[in-house]
Amino acid sequence: MTNIYDNPVDFKDQVIAGFAAAYGRYVERVPGASGFLRRGGPRAGKVSLVVGGGSGHYPSYSGTVGPGFADGCVLGDVFASPSAEQIVRVARAADGGAGVVLSYGNYAGDRLNFSAAQERLLAAGVDCRNVYVTDDIASAGPDEADRRRGIAGTFLVYKIGGAAADTGCDLDTVERVMRSANAATFSFGVAFGGCTLPGRAEPLFSVAENQMEIGLGIHGEPGIRTASWVPAEELAKILVDAVLAERPAGVGGRAAVILNGLGSTKYEELFVLYGHVQRRLAAAGVEAVLPEIGELVTSLDMAGCSLSVTWLDEELERYWLAPADTAAFRRGETLVLPAYERRADAVEHERGDCGPVESSPASRAAADVARLAIAAMADVVVENEEALGRIDAVAGDGDHGIGMVRGCVRRRWRRRRPTAGSATC
Repeated sequence: MTNIYDNPVDFKDQVIAGFAAAYGRYVERVPGASGFLRRGGPRAGKVSLVVGGGSGHYPSYSGTVGPGFADGCVLGDVFASPSAEQIVRVARAADGGAGVVLSYGNYAGDRLNFSAAQERLLAAGVDCRNVYVTDDIASAGPDEADRRRGIAGTFLVYKIGGAAADTGCDLDTVERVMRSANAATFSFGVAFGGCTLPGRAEPLFSVAENQMEIGLGIHGEPGIRTASWVPAEELAKILVDAVLAERPAGVGGRAAVILNGLGSTKYEELFVLYGHVQRRLAAAGVEAVLPEIGELVTSLDMAGCSLSVTWLDEELERYWLAPADTAAFRRGETLVLPAYERRADAVEHERGDCGPVESSPASRAAADVARLAIAAMADVVVENEEALGRIDAVAGDGDHGIGMVRGCVRRRWRRRRPTAGSATC
């Protein structure tokens, strides 16, 4: 379970503050937004890659911000999408004038909010593209690939896209390269135990002793079947066979490979498993190109692992091999960028409150009515938190009640209630 926290409501914000304190050599915070820019801000004339999604998956997303990887990231609450407003703020701050690619896993909340952010950015004159990742082969069949979830394969797609952007590719090329990487990326995973949200005594889901859930999602979404525990050699067969079954026609034998731990499965266990994985891949004529073994896309304290493979052509391999230097991932020497300078007209964001604004008696009366109406709705949500969670758990991750309660703004009103005659923006 999650043992280190203060108030669970503040968990994400404290994670961001702590990460900024530790890794200021890589990132700088975006004022007024739950996210980071690469240290030094936007580079004039360079395409910017902004990645994002819910917290709880470190080193996605903040751990991938740096040379050779992402230019910025935006973080929602634990297992929840960031808002469109947060995405827009980070993307505008990251824009170097050559366009922005937004990339994220294929989840309904992320699709909705990142698409809304893209519309706002385009309306503001920022050329923006959306690339969502669909690597989880357990979540839908090959004929419905667009419905597949994004899991650890996101790391591969972001790395390749970030390298393409940093080597000077234009926006069309970066988008094309990332879509090509996504189409060539396939992942399959298992879970041995659930993850626990901060402040909760019970995990989002449970796995019976000596059992494992095959094909489970990184938020606890249902897998495709439950099976008895098997030794590492048999587990490797399950993972490799599943991924190789979808090997595209015409690809070569070179692949980027990640064996990913989900939070509680440690490196020694993964090394045991990877020995078997590598032998099976080699027997199938697959050469793993600079494989990565470790915790790259986690799910808080979930016990489990996943295998991801990106089939490489010459272009994708060049970007996979390219240097990178981030808080969580380092490869080769720090990437030497072209002679970019900080964009002179980069968007400056407001810092702090804009001060009191005088309001009329009519507007205050209307605000009181709205406050009472929303407070009544919030009471109903709080009373039904557990029931909403049970309904969601049938086909989702069981956190709908928690998310709805966190979305209630009544507590924040009471904390920041304006004085009579004024409103605070």
